[in-house]
Amino acid sequence: MTTDPMDRIAAALERMAPAPRDAPDFDAAAAFVWHTDPDRLEPVEKVARVPLDLLIGVDRSRDTLLANTRQFADGLPANNALLWGARGMGKSSLVKAVHGAVHASSQALRIVELQREDLPSVGRLLNLLRGAPQRFILFCDDLSFGHDDAHYKSLKAVLDGGIEGRPDNVVLYATSNRRHLMPRDMIENERGSAINPSEAVEEKVSLSDRFGLWLGFHPCDQDQYLAMIRGYCDAYDVCIDDDTLRAEAIEWQATRGARSGRVAWQYFVDLAGRKGVQVNAG
Repeated sequence: MTTDPMDRIAAALERMAPAPRDAPDFDAAAAFVWHTDPDRLEPVEKVARVPLDLLIGVDRSRDTLLANTRQFADGLPANNALLWGARGMGKSSLVKAVHGAVHASSQALRIVELQREDLPSVGRLLNLLRGAPQRFILFCDDLSFGHDDAHYKSLKAVLDGGIEGRPDNVVLYATSNRRHLMPRDMIENERGSAINPSEAVEEKVSLSDRFGLWLGFHPCDQDQYLAMIRGYCDAYDVCIDDDTLRAEAIEWQATRGARSGRVAWQYFVDLAGRKGVQVNAG
C-alpha cells in the first residue's frame, strides 16, 4: 500500500520533535534561574545572599520592599519595584535578602532570576508560572536599554501583561543604575534630534513609570561606610578596634577610588581572611 508523501514527512517530523517537557517542579527549590535554548527553570540550591539585618544605610528602601513582598506573599495586591541608583549600594543584595526573609514564613514564595538578554522569552516564562500555586518574584538584575535595544518591549509583558494581563502570582523586581533605564545623554540626544522630541523618548522613559515602587540608592557617606564594616565584624565575630578599622577601611576605600556597600564588604572579606574567620562569599 502506497503511503502519502505528506504523511511520511509528518511522521518523520513527529519523530524528530523533542518530547514534551515535564511541568517544572516548583517544590524543588525556593529560587530558580530561567534559561533558554531549551527553555528551562534551573533550581538554585543555595542563594548567594547576606542576612537582611546586615544591609545598613538602606532602611527606608528595605522596609518598603519588605512590606510589599509580604503583601504579595500573602496574596494581597503588590507593586512591581525598580531599585535604581549608585553601584554597589546593595540593590541586588536587598532583593535576595528580602526574598529570604519572607520565604522563611511564606514557604510558597519563589524567586526566578531572568537575564536581560532573555527578556524576549518572558512570555513563555509567564505561561509556565501562570496558574501555579506558588507566588513568584521575577528578578532582573542590572537592567538598562541602549539606543537600538528593543528588549524593553518584551518587559511590558510583565509590567502590563498584554491582553491576558500579568499573572496574579507574579511580580517583577528589577535593579538598574539608571532611573529611567536608559542613559541620560541618549535621552537628550533623541530630544534634540527628533521631529517630535516628546514622543522620541516617551515610550522608553515611560517604561520606568510602570513600576509602582521606585526605590533610590545613593552613595554612602564615610560614617555609613564604616558602620557597614562594623556590622559585618559584629555579625561574624571579627575582632578589631575602632581606630584600626577606621584607618584600614579608609585606606582601602582610597585605593578603590570609591565608597560603597560593595567596597565595605570587600574590605571586610580581606579583614576576615587575615583574621582566619570563615564568611559567606555571597
